[in-house]
Amino acid sequence: MADLYLKSLEAERRQLWATCRLKGLAKDTPERLRIAELDRLLAEHRDAKKAGKAPEAAKPADKAGDPPKA
Repeated sequence: MADLYLKSLEAERRQLWATCRLKGLAKDTPERLRIAELDRLLAEHRDAKKAGKAPEAAKPADKAGDPPKA
């Protein structure tokens, strides 16, 4: 199964990077800061995947009717 979270992060990063190159944006612009954030998220996701556990953003939320886990 494809990792859709990873693919969406990579796609957003590629699109932003292309925009930054085209416009020649400086390092302190919101687009470049988002790229840095995406790089961090990608690294965390890959590290968690190597460790064999799902990262926080990819974990399914608990159902409201489920009892709390001890």
